[in-house]
Amino acid sequence: MPTPRRRRSALPLILSATALLVPLATACSGGSDAGAAAGDGKRLRVVMAFPPAQAMSPYGDDAVTLSRLAVVEGLTALDDEGAATPALAASWKRDTPTSWTFTLREATFQDGTAVDAASVARSLNAADKASPGPRVLSDTGITATARGARTVRIVTDEADPLLPQRLANPSLAILSGAAYKDGRVNPAGHATGPFTLTAVKGAVSATLERNDAYWGGKAKAPGADVTFVADGTARANALRTGAVDVAEYIPVSQASLLGDGLAHAFSSARTNGLSLNTRRGVFADPAMRAAAREAIDSPALVKAVYEGRADAGQGLLGPGVPWAGAVRTPPTGRAEAADRAQVAGAGEIVLATYTNRPELPEAATVVQEQLRKRGFTVKQVVRDYAQMEADALAGKYDAFIQARNTLLDTADPVSYLASDFTCDGSFNISQLCDARVDAAVARAASTAATDARHRAVATAEARVLGTDALVPLVHERFVQGYDDSRVHGVALDPLERTLITADTRVG
Repeated sequence: MPTPRRRRSALPLILSATALLVPLATACSGGSDAGAAAGDGKRLRVVMAFPPAQAMSPYGDDAVTLSRLAVVEGLTALDDEGAATPALAASWKRDTPTSWTFTLREATFQDGTAVDAASVARSLNAADKASPGPRVLSDTGITATARGARTVRIVTDEADPLLPQRLANPSLAILSGAAYKDGRVNPAGHATGPFTLTAVKGAVSATLERNDAYWGGKAKAPGADVTFVADGTARANALRTGAVDVAEYIPVSQASLLGDGLAHAFSSARTNGLSLNTRRGVFADPAMRAAAREAIDSPALVKAVYEGRADAGQGLLGPGVPWAGAVRTPPTGRAEAADRAQVAGAGEIVLATYTNRPELPEAATVVQEQLRKRGFTVKQVVRDYAQMEADALAGKYDAFIQARNTLLDTADPVSYLASDFTCDGSFNISQLCDARVDAAVARAASTAATDARHRAVATAEARVLGTDALVPLVHERFVQGYDDSRVHGVALDPLERTLITADTRVG
């Protein structure tokens, strides 16, 4: 397989096992007086799962945290179907296959300076030149130029029909000139969202204050006190005891204990799948991959591991991608499965997963037993993700269970298909290199019209599934925690980009 051109982690931010646990009631109590002084609502108390890892740099996974806390914005946003909608850009048009014109709305940065074409061009060009750069630009480059005070021309390296969706990515947030100093980018006080980041205490906590000049109208809460806690049970307990108003990512094991009034599940764009090494070892044989696929009982996983709070594997794209089911086509070109005697004689396989998502090790145990019943001899390897990524990308495991957001970067699955399943893919854990898959993904990437693009994606999905390079296990449902009798306006976003909004409030 050709060497990937630019390899970056495509999974969300992963925590080390030693992440600091903070006494929640103490850490969240500091903003109470500020809320009372505001006189127009209670401050939000929020506990987040993933602490800052890059000092809140917009070019890594911290950008998602900033977006989920309603601090940063881009030129565009995304609707429930993943289509681009206006944000800092009021409108746009495509001039040529590689150039676009964006017209800005009137808005100000949190430091009081105006959002103009020069500041937008500065932010986008800085992101394009960043090293390491944002993942959303891993397959293209952009050049932005101010054309007057309120018009920006953006040129892409190649034709990119998804540029408006791409510009909604949190890593392409627009910041004021004061954010760029001494080779670093500091979004605190220099973004445009309804809340201003005013303080960050390492990996422990952060403070947000309302941006009263927000172009979309003042937020309903005067601010938020944010704590970062890796342990899911601790987050659930904080919600149960009333120490916080909103708890991010409640583990499935805690959801039933909290009950429906506190735990709110919804379909996500995340597919948990079994990646099979198509390049070396037992699963280089398509018949062995077919046997592994036949061994998997997805409904049993949903019941045993996810307590019914997941959907059985339907394909690469699950219910969190609303249009996928309507256009899905049967897999093409699947091999006939090896018989039990062939499987039994194939030798030991190594099945790996990571500890950072609590359901995955349990899922690996269930999958191991399902494979064993089919005749496979299976050895498990389970560690922190940071210790495994390089080996997984290098193809050192026979099988790897991962949770993958299929709409992570552009809210369009083509970038996921390209990075995970093409010969030059930067996150190709299955080591797949199949000319038919590459051609199908390329056709989808070059298709601009929405319906036609969806059909082309379905064809590419069928090609990938036909190789059995990945066996879909389940489609996750996310669970966010808040008391719906007193907390309102929390976003349940399948794309994982929003949580706290201008409408989020207590009471």
